[in-house]
Amino acid sequence: MKFDIITIGGATEDITFYTNEGILIDNKEDVLRQKLMAFEYGAKIKINSSYSTFGGGAANAAVCVARLGLKVACVISLGHDDRGERILKNLKKHNVNISLVQLTKMAETGFSFLLVGQDNEHIVFSNRAANAKLQISKFQLSKLKNTKWIYMTSLSGEWSKALDSVFSLKKAKIAWNPGHIQLKSGMGIISGYIKKTGVLIINKDEALELVASNKAYKNKPVKYLNDIDNLLKIIKKWGPEIVLITNGKYGAKAFDGKKLYYQKVIKEKMKIDTTGIGDAFGSSFIVGLNIFKGNIKKAMLLASRNAASVISKQGAQNGLLTKREIDFIYKK
Repeated sequence: MKFDIITIGGATEDITFYTNEGILIDNKEDVLRQKLMAFEYGAKIKINSSYSTFGGGAANAAVCVARLGLKVACVISLGHDDRGERILKNLKKHNVNISLVQLTKMAETGFSFLLVGQDNEHIVFSNRAANAKLQISKFQLSKLKNTKWIYMTSLSGEWSKALDSVFSLKKAKIAWNPGHIQLKSGMGIISGYIKKTGVLIINKDEALELVASNKAYKNKPVKYLNDIDNLLKIIKKWGPEIVLITNGKYGAKAFDGKKLYYQKVIKEKMKIDTTGIGDAFGSSFIVGLNIFKGNIKKAMLLASRNAASVISKQGAQNGLLTKREIDFIYKK
């Protein structure tokens, strides 16, 4: 079977808990850590409520793509355990092809604890577990060669080997939402991959981290680095065809080397959980490029609609829209 999109990265079961006892701190001394959440050391923290849902960048993106009507498979690594079985069952329920899933012996399936504070913003404590064992096999590579798009998310373990395999492909377009480990490695390590990226998808904090890792911009004023237009133009010079930067409540911007595009945030009916909105926005954007024949403006609108819906439901996947629910965008 030929797929429209194949996603690569993590899959987890997420345990989310809410508390109002944290304190948000403005940290103006560190441009890479501008907001901190603090708790009293040694205290017992009250949890208001908790939920168990599914997550992981590749799994979230795959479910998003499937619900929007495209053929999708995901390359993920799961353990031989009950958690892995639940993740597989969930993917199949959403019509995600699981033929490329890697089952890893002697490793538990990944999971995350998500701490949600007063403003429904979250911090993720992630146990990569089997996700760190992910390897790109010859069989998986043969399928990746023939897909229209590859959507790659955070990787761990021997991630550079996986990137080498994926970026060696000549025909498939690659959308890359690099993870914390890749960004921390700095431009000296990942510049070659960025140069070959079709769409680079990052949030503002990640863009700051990436640009600040380059010697040419390390000592630039905070005001300069806080300007998304500057970040877009700098990163675009490094080679990706399109750079997309999300910025929370301030919306998102994209740059293709010719024009700057802006998409405001679409107000959600109710803000329940911000988990997974980045995955929803990024993967919806690629679906939009695929459906709307490269129309960045329409793709960003679709992405914003889906992100708003995800915020209104608990978990990273429960609020994802279907093609029928956003059909009015297709008709424009």
